[in-house]
Amino acid sequence: MNIFTDEVLGKVDQVCATLTALPLAEQVDLLNQIRQKLHEVSPFKDEPVDCVLWISSDQVQSNDYNPNKVAPPEMRLLERSIREDGYTQPIVGYAGDGDAVEVVEVVDGFHRTRIGKESKTVRARVRGYVPVSLIKSSRTDRKDRMAATIRHNRARGVHGVMPMMDIVAQLITLGWTDSEIATELGMDADEVLRFKQTKGLPELFKDHTFSRAWE
Repeated sequence: MNIFTDEVLGKVDQVCATLTALPLAEQVDLLNQIRQKLHEVSPFKDEPVDCVLWISSDQVQSNDYNPNKVAPPEMRLLERSIREDGYTQPIVGYAGDGDAVEVVEVVDGFHRTRIGKESKTVRARVRGYVPVSLIKSSRTDRKDRMAATIRHNRARGVHGVMPMMDIVAQLITLGWTDSEIATELGMDADEVLRFKQTKGLPELFKDHTFSRAWE
């Protein structure tokens, strides 16, 4: 270490001493501000996981489009995992525009959020907070958030068929083409078409080009 490094670490020690003297809510708020400032100058600032904030679980709410459902045995296992191993993955969230985090909408991690809210043991240990990583500011349109949720779910091999049909329909209503949906959600063209056909709404096919082979 050089003199400059020693100086910086000395200042960090001073900040740590200040933090430990603060009440919990002020500690968390200051820690979050420090993390955000470090994130701004980090070589990994384009990666959301580089900045994990502790947000009151009361400020974290579910979205209205997540097709991922977890059965009771898996929920019990998830709770045990978080009880025994701690939070090893942050909740992925969207906090809207601006610097102040008032309400966070879950993009991925709804069930991890539920554990933080509902498990008395976990809630007491994390003092009513949950770890949150906020999605990139360029991906905050509703359709982008929906696509991010589906990608997280499908990458783990879990998603509900019926809700997926609803999501495909919503994305088409929001202006996405079949090819955009296929690319963003990791589907092929036939899969998108099957969802549209099963949903059975004529307006989903208004821009669809059909084969003339039947003539």
